[in-house]
Amino acid sequence: MHRSNNKTASCIDCFAESEPFDESVRDMHQMERGAILFDLDNTLIGTRRADSSACHKLVSILTEQCGVPECDAVTATSAFLRDFRRCPDNPEYDLDAWRSLLWSESLGEEYSHLANDIYVQWLELRYHYLAINPEILSLLLSLRKHYLLGLITNGPSRAQWEKVERLHLREYFDCILVSGDLPWEKPDQKIFQEACQILGVEPKNCIMVGDKLETDIQGGKEAELGGTVWIPLTSEATDDTLDVTPDYTIDDVTQLPDILSESDMWADCCRFVREDDSSNDFIRDESSNDSNIRQDDSSNDSNMRVDDSSNDCS
Repeated sequence: MHRSNNKTASCIDCFAESEPFDESVRDMHQMERGAILFDLDNTLIGTRRADSSACHKLVSILTEQCGVPECDAVTATSAFLRDFRRCPDNPEYDLDAWRSLLWSESLGEEYSHLANDIYVQWLELRYHYLAINPEILSLLLSLRKHYLLGLITNGPSRAQWEKVERLHLREYFDCILVSGDLPWEKPDQKIFQEACQILGVEPKNCIMVGDKLETDIQGGKEAELGGTVWIPLTSEATDDTLDVTPDYTIDDVTQLPDILSESDMWADCCRFVREDDSSNDFIRDESSNDSNIRQDDSSNDSNMRVDDSSNDCS
């Protein structure tokens, strides 16, 4: 793999074109800056759930509109979803051509003539279900008044940038890194260090938020970030072979402000408030005691487990 100068430039431009920040903020001392780094898939957007929902809807379309027997429709959509998760992009094909080919193979010879039309409908349905929750968008806008925001996602360049563009994510982040453009991917500490360098912050002044212990949390720990927040995809026990403990575990990314408000360490090392804005409107009522937030001090929660049967981009 090689570094794509074009995509790397796009990451830097996210900061250069950023509306919410003025020059006084950008010139603040590096040590005063703090950053929050987010994973994309199954952290900010429900990729696994959205892809399953799109294929489930396509079963109805295939049976009701195309006359495909339900058992064949289920078999075809399941095969596509399996193969797509294994290989979401193939550099030997145009992105649309590759997905259409996957649909053609999944539908089988009898129904392969439907592949192009089904692909178009699948793509529309996929992004319908991938649409970011308005509450999460509001959270990002509020956080960005006080922190630099970065997005670090593993996956093929074209597939991941398609999500960024179709979901209009550029405007919410100061740095976006896709592993497909770089020589490394999470959990390699270098991709976290690259984000810190682009943002102009020290690793100790950053926190990482993600759904995978083996990439987001382990990588954040190895990069010596200031903290890690885990949002497990399932509520089952984690793999005992993973020797990594997140600083915090939450059920949903919208609970992040509760952690920021209750953690003196992160409040001190991560917050930088705009000089013309002394409000902390992203912080929820500190008197609330959310039982769904768990601080992990000494051991992994034996009731948490990452579903590593998934090969979703992360």
